[in-house]
Amino acid sequence: MNDFILHMLSNMSLKEKIGQMIYIDYRKPNIKTTEMTAEFEEILSTFNPGGFILFTSNISNLDNTYKLINDIQSVSEIKMFIGVDQEGGRVQRLKDNIGFDSIIPARNVMDKEEAYLLGRRVGYELYYLGINMDMAPVLDIFSNPLNTVIGDRAYGSTSNEVSYKALYFAKGLMEEGIIPTGKHFPGHGSTSVDSHINMPTLYKTKEELYELELIPFSDLINYGIPSIMVGHIMLPKIDSYPSTLSSRIITDILRKEMGFNGIVITDSLKMKGLTNYYNEYDIYYRCIASGNDIMLMPKNIKSSIDTIYNAVNDGKISIERINESVKRILSLKYKMGLLDKESVLYNKKRKIIKR
Repeated sequence: MNDFILHMLSNMSLKEKIGQMIYIDYRKPNIKTTEMTAEFEEILSTFNPGGFILFTSNISNLDNTYKLINDIQSVSEIKMFIGVDQEGGRVQRLKDNIGFDSIIPARNVMDKEEAYLLGRRVGYELYYLGINMDMAPVLDIFSNPLNTVIGDRAYGSTSNEVSYKALYFAKGLMEEGIIPTGKHFPGHGSTSVDSHINMPTLYKTKEELYELELIPFSDLINYGIPSIMVGHIMLPKIDSYPSTLSSRIITDILRKEMGFNGIVITDSLKMKGLTNYYNEYDIYYRCIASGNDIMLMPKNIKSSIDTIYNAVNDGKISIERINESVKRILSLKYKMGLLDKESVLYNKKRKIIKR
């Protein structure tokens, strides 16, 4: 595998590498976007993003959704992560709109056996459609009664309850061939502000995080969860930047101290928790400089790629930093059967000839 990944890296341009670090959505205000259009195909073929996330507006029925996902993958030179928020309760994109039964909220999951069976069921349904990543489980601990954005999305109000239920949900997903993504690092449960609207602030030291918020993340890392999402949370006792843009949170704590070697994904970069306070350049640059592997839903795809491209050429971000992330991304895709050796190499040769 390592030889294959290194071979791929050596044959990719810088912009192709950065494209793998982008996870996009495709939505129009008040319009359903349930099929491949010329505009959508142009976006995919121009930027070659590493992932695509589905929302309710992309879903009409089972057959059309299956076709859309296959159409997306057929445009991609390198197979994409196809993700969806399928937690259960109020955060599930696929339910009666596609003929699936609704999933109970995490809070109502009784024990690890029920969590495991739910994970298997969700995984089976996602795999059938061609989806390979679930933006779940939620690893936040519901420790603040005023926290409405997490609320019943959390598996419980203690670290132990969240850990074992989330772990078994993730286990079920993985056994069905789906990548689980634990969120929202380093923990959104004690906050009271919705990061979709504004920046939550958590006045805890690193030591205090280790006593509560980080326990489920640590347990899932020890289990081998392949992907973790970082939330937009300000922790002023640790850094002056929010967690999504903080090398102290991502590189120092998550990577070095907690030993996580998987994929680190930002929460949506369209959320006002970030955009109210930082411009696009600062967001894109600091996302990668701080240690994230994937930028989820950048507001402007071209700007996000150009920002990182120029930062590398200007010496602000090293090519080794880019290769580090792309190697993780390609390695996970390889393990999940998303890289077909012959077709990837063939497509690359064909592209070189075309140029």
